[in-house]
Amino acid sequence: MAAGWRRKATSMSGNPSWNPSQYLRFGTERLQPAIDLINRLDHPAPHRVVDLGCGAGNALPILAARFPGAEVMGVDGSAAMLAKAAANGFRTEQADIANWQPEEKVDVIFSNAALQWLPDHVGLFPRLLSCLAPGGILAVQMPAMDDTPARHMQAQVASQGPWAADVAHVTRVQPVAAPAVYYGLLRPLAARLELWVTEYMHQLKGPDPVMEWFKGSSLQPYLDAMREEHRPAFLAAYAEAVRPHYPALADGVTLLPFRRLFLIAETHR
Repeated sequence: MAAGWRRKATSMSGNPSWNPSQYLRFGTERLQPAIDLINRLDHPAPHRVVDLGCGAGNALPILAARFPGAEVMGVDGSAAMLAKAAANGFRTEQADIANWQPEEKVDVIFSNAALQWLPDHVGLFPRLLSCLAPGGILAVQMPAMDDTPARHMQAQVASQGPWAADVAHVTRVQPVAAPAVYYGLLRPLAARLELWVTEYMHQLKGPDPVMEWFKGSSLQPYLDAMREEHRPAFLAAYAEAVRPHYPALADGVTLLPFRRLFLIAETHR
């Protein structure tokens, strides 16, 4: 195993108590990478398409439109998120996405901003490929934000203040490796492999939008772990810490550079 793959599993690789309303506050920005990935999918006629870690199901209608003849299903560990997806008429399954296994082979496994929460990508990605029918496609997008002020400040603020003892166990090793690592892992197993990185320049509005953005994603495990009375002060401390790194511009917009790793792997026919 390469050194870049050594990591420990912690509570952050579990199922945080996602708040759909907070997550979808920046729904347009969060959905754009899913649209970009779906537009790159090339399968002639898939029968079964799974959105693994579908969240509130925002990508399900786009997948259904892209593959109109397919059965499209969303899988997620959060009942609150799945309720949003099911309300739009899509079939859903509540399951731990780290251990999910389809009853029969599927043609497309799509995952947008979900697998970065899981440890052991060395075992996970080959297992997902094995769930695909011949000529099937694994399509994944994961944030690659570990080496950024936004993520550094999360760990720093979490280690200080009255909440520090409560959240000490949340610290984890970032699972998303360099593209070359995924190439080495998947290329021997796939008939075709595409890898690319895109940096989105999200234009956020409102007070402390960077804090609000991460409050709906990577701050959630910290918030889950600490006592409720500490949460407002923790969020205020994080907002203060990141503000100099992501200042509001003259028109009130805050730019959030956000790198994302994409991969598409196709199985042999």
